[in-house]
Amino acid sequence: MNQRWVGRPESVRMVDSAQQVQAVVQEAVREGKKLTVRGGGHCYENFVFNAETQIVIDMSEMTSVTYDDRFSAFAVEAGATLLDVYERLYKVWGVTIPGGMCYSVGVGGHVSGGGWGMLARRNGLVIDHLYAVEVVVVDAHGKARTVVATREESDPNRDLWWAHTGTGGGNFGVVTRYWFRSPQATGHRPEQALVKPPGEVLISALAWSWEDMTKEAFTRLVRNYTAWHVADENSAPGNAYSGLMSSLLLNHKANGQIGLVSQFDATTPHAEKLLEAYVTTVTEGVDIEHGPVMNSMGEHKPMPEYHQPQRLPWLQATRYFGTTTTMLVDPTLRADYKSAYNKGDVTDDQIDAMYEHLAHTDLGNPRAMVQFSSFGGAVNSVKPGDTASVHRDSRFKLLYQTYWNNPAEDDANIAWLRTFYEDVYRKTGGVPVLDETTDGCYINYADIDLNDPQRNTSGVPWHTLYFGANYPRMQRAKAKWDPCNHFNHGQSVRLP
Repeated sequence: MNQRWVGRPESVRMVDSAQQVQAVVQEAVREGKKLTVRGGGHCYENFVFNAETQIVIDMSEMTSVTYDDRFSAFAVEAGATLLDVYERLYKVWGVTIPGGMCYSVGVGGHVSGGGWGMLARRNGLVIDHLYAVEVVVVDAHGKARTVVATREESDPNRDLWWAHTGTGGGNFGVVTRYWFRSPQATGHRPEQALVKPPGEVLISALAWSWEDMTKEAFTRLVRNYTAWHVADENSAPGNAYSGLMSSLLLNHKANGQIGLVSQFDATTPHAEKLLEAYVTTVTEGVDIEHGPVMNSMGEHKPMPEYHQPQRLPWLQATRYFGTTTTMLVDPTLRADYKSAYNKGDVTDDQIDAMYEHLAHTDLGNPRAMVQFSSFGGAVNSVKPGDTASVHRDSRFKLLYQTYWNNPAEDDANIAWLRTFYEDVYRKTGGVPVLDETTDGCYINYADIDLNDPQRNTSGVPWHTLYFGANYPRMQRAKAKWDPCNHFNHGQSVRLP
């Protein structure tokens, strides 16, 4: 997905079973060759394709989605992509997992990183429905073997299951299969194993003209959005707005518009009135009329038809959000990303920095932005240590990103994003430290700059930003399951 990352591996191995994966892993260990794994190809850093990689295992042929009577759970091979999983689960059994929006993301890395998506406030993270994982690991003697680990308290391999609930890919072995069963599931029929998505959703898409945008209006809009999400009555698990997922798209001025795109569970009583009340709160005091979304914004295409909320069947909406941007099939795409979680409101200084960098004309890239997205709800019903994903008190998250196509523009885009991000968090060393306001970073939005003491001057190591107090437990799992560190990259778990 990102043409900045180039490798010259000796071979790329297409596999279609755990047995084949185990054989390739054993070969790599025996010959002392650097091995990496490609799933959907969406890694934000060069952890798969780089100068050191000699063998790449490509999982894209392992895509089956079946019901496994043994576990009363759905078995999903690690090469399956999200939209294919949603379609199979829903069309055949009427159920789903609450995974990400982008259609072509592979489940292998998405799930192991604690996948988040459009149903997260309603149904939690995808890992909250993970029952078991199958992993090819290598022991201290260099022997590769395939292990299945479940969430059952009695399972001696349970720590390996836990290690795959938010640590990210490339840490402990090669994931070949996941099994999903919702924790509240009862019965042994497939349609009872996972949550059912809403039958219909409401989609709303609003935009404000950058030409008319004052700093006061910008500030009010950001304050309104963040204050709504921070309020307990809106983000507590099981509240009336659990079915809401909303993104505030703060595009660079060159885009021409700022957007607010929302999806809401239309089966919620008084859904239209609740969505209207949300929009009223977020837009209160913003003295600029909003209109339709006429420009592409991040992974959203123009959406003028949704200026007035429209109902869509859930699967149709999921397809729409996941596939309607040409960016995801652009063979020349280059990109850079950074992230943050928030427990509290953004500060006035942070809003000032956002406005300054987005309104400045030095870059002029319409695809440069920061995106605020809803969090909280059911995500916050799980304790931080119950899974490896530690950010269970956060109410919204931020994705800083810029896209471009010409390699000659690499330096300008990377420098702009770095300066933007570090200026927003300048009072905490250039990164969103874990404090009463910010809550670190998202491992699935990998950012190698967090390792650099010249960029991250907070004194807080990258692994604390991603994993908080859960990191020592991850290290113990690393020592047990990958004691010789065969699986490693720039931000993999280090041996204790």
